[in-house]
Parts: sequence; C-alpha cells; structure tokens
Amino acid sequence: MSVNASFDIILRGGRVICPASGIDGIRDVAIRNGKIAAVQPDILPASAKAVIDVTGKLVLPGLIDTHAHVYQYVSGRFGMNPDMVGVHSGVTAVVDQGGPSCMTLPGFRHFIAEPAKSRVYAFLSAYLVGGLEGHYYPQLYSPDGVDIDATVKAARANPDIVRGIKAHAEIGGFARWGIRVIEMAAEIGRRAELPVYVHFGQLWGLPASGANGEDADTILTRVIPLLKEGDVLAHPFTRHPGGFINREGEVHPVIRAALDRGLKVDVGHGSHFSYRLAKKAVAAGIVPTTLGADIHGYNTHVPAPAGTPDQHEDDENHPFAGQAKFSLVQAMSSMMALGLSLEQVVPMVTSNPAKLLGRESAIGALKVGMDADVSVLTRRLGRFVLRDNEDNRVIADSLLQPAFCMRAGVRYDADASILPEAVAA
Repeated sequence: MSVNASFDIILRGGRVICPASGIDGIRDVAIRNGKIAAVQPDILPASAKAVIDVTGKLVLPGLIDTHAHVYQYVSGRFGMNPDMVGVHSGVTAVVDQGGPSCMTLPGFRHFIAEPAKSRVYAFLSAYLVGGLEGHYYPQLYSPDGVDIDATVKAARANPDIVRGIKAHAEIGGFARWGIRVIEMAAEIGRRAELPVYVHFGQLWGLPASGANGEDADTILTRVIPLLKEGDVLAHPFTRHPGGFINREGEVHPVIRAALDRGLKVDVGHGSHFSYRLAKKAVAAGIVPTTLGADIHGYNTHVPAPAGTPDQHEDDENHPFAGQAKFSLVQAMSSMMALGLSLEQVVPMVTSNPAKLLGRESAIGALKVGMDADVSVLTRRLGRFVLRDNEDNRVIADSLLQPAFCMRAGVRYDADASILPEAVAA
C-alpha cells in the first residue's frame, strides 16, 4: 500500500520489530516533523525528502538503557557523557542509576538531562551522597546518610526525570549497618510511588571486624519481602557474592516466588556480569525483564577528569574494575549467546523499560504520533568471541552492532569511542 503524503525521512526496507505494536516484518518507517508518521510496507520513496536504505538491518524502537551512569564530572571518574553511552552508541534513552540525590538533582537536571541529545531519566539515589566517588567510601552509605522525607520530596517534585529509587543490598553494607538502609529505601519507594532498583552482589569490602555474622546468601531472602510489585532486582548474573546464584551454584528458591508476585529483573551488565553464572540462571528459567548496560568510568576506557586520582588503593581488586569493552547492543548479543532469541531480547530494551519508567505513551514503540526515536542495528552472522570480566568466553553465532539512531527524527551515527569491535572466533 502506498501513502500519498510528504515525509521528511523514510527508513526503507528494514526488519521492523516493535513488541508494543506487535510488528515483526519488513516495513518502511516514515518520519515527519520529528514524529513517526507511518509504519507499513512499500511507502512511496517519492513521498519523502530523504530515503535511508536500511535493507538487511534491524529497525527497532529507540533503545532504552535502564542502567547508566551519566552524572559526568560530578561523579568523578564514574560518570560518563550521556550522549556517548546514548545516541552515539545507538541508544536513544538512558536511565542514570543513583547518580543524583535529593541534594544534587537540580544540577543533574540543568547540566546533564536538559543539554543532552539523548533522553535522560534517573533513579534517584536513596543516599544523600548519590553516585559520587563515594562508592570508594562505604561510610558515606550508612543509614545516617539517608533522608527519607527529602528524597520523597525531590522525587515528587521532578516526575519528568525521576522514575525510580536506587539502593544497594550487599554484604559490605549489611556487615556495617544491617538491613536498615534497604528498609528506608523501600519506604521512599512506597511513599513516592516509584519502583526501587536494588543492587545485589558484593560492592564494598568487609569491615575490619569481618562479616559481623552476616551471610551473603541470606541477603536476598531478607530483602525481597520488603519490596513491592514493580520493584527491580538488579545484577542477577553478578560474579560477586550475594547474587541470584548461591555458594552451592544454585538459583535461590526465593527468586521464582519474587517474580511470581510482580518483581522485575534488570541485567545490569557491566563488570559484574558472568557468563558462567548467567548460564545457570537462564537454564533455571530466569529471563530478565530489562537489560541495562551499566557502563561507567571504572569499567570503560575513557580519560579521567583532570584532578581525579590516577589510582586508588582499592583499584586492583575493586569490584567495578573492568577489562572487556561492551555496550548496550553488545549486552543484547550477550543475552542471545546465552540462548535467548532476538525476539526475547528486543522487549528488554524497548517496551519493557518503557513500562518500568511509566512512559509507554512516549518511548519504547514505533507508533504513529510518537517521537521518532528509532535504533537501527546490524546483525552479523558468523562466529564471534564474547568475554566477561572473569575472562569467561562464549562463541556467538551472530553479533549485533549499532549503525545509527534517530532521536526525535534527528540522525546520530554510532561512532562512540567506547563501542567494542567484533572479535572473530
């Protein structure tokens, strides 16, 4: 069927996959005034000012990275440029996990979210310190560093940006303060009516006095009852103690019950990710809801801002340390290398995160009238080596790579310096 209309751009001949619309097939995508104007076969090329041939490529709703760290400069070496991990990596929306706090959110809005070409959202830190380089200083993350009333107020006052709350449930914190911080974060989430995104897997070293009677394998069973439907369990495939896989190498039995009552799972790939443990979890039926890349300045090779330490006493053994380059699209390839299908993975970076953010009407779909946020990927067939930060290696029979994206109809090539190159097996 032809369309007799004037469009600005037609993306012609690609395989369009839009889970929210139930579309999977060869379609043309027409864009007018920065909006999706039509998605259908055989739109007349003459009806557009420009036609981009995407034959043989995947055309997806703009990818959404549910685990980013983009409070650049304010969070020292930790924070990335939002457009480096966003539009220049083929990703149209990024969700900063715990960078801004109730104290630093105005700066995040003015200096990060508003100037960025990518869409930028945030899960507000439950801690006053937010995502500063305080990750090196666990004493800043005690219950004394949480202000429930102020954090709820900040979240309610900034609903366009703040779409959730970030907290950590791990043995280093539990050995110092017990479960109190998570109780406070859960209360913030309930009062703000927002999902709480909970980091699992050891983050901080144990205090000098040891584990203080804490057992990393009990953390999930104690934290999950505090959480509500829609809250998020992060880092299911972590290589650090306290994740979904216990010391016996089995998936915690509480996970299935948690999923059955509506809790969600975000991969939070990054330097935590382990193919060894991911294989066990996937084999046990754990299919993540969303897929965040978790790229930051400790696990990606970018220049450190002037004045930040070249090294830290914990650098060598720091759990954030990374050696394998990756991106959100590379993380999609990781999921497929674990045996999940492309059709299972695409919702993790499109429709599912849009629901998590409560933004289904604005992002995560290719529907007429919505902003033209579109990600175009190349799928290469062959044999490719993927590796994690334990140096486990898997052989993938296909590799996804970003070609370009459209953000509200404006094209951005996938030219970020952090993007990994294909490694043939």
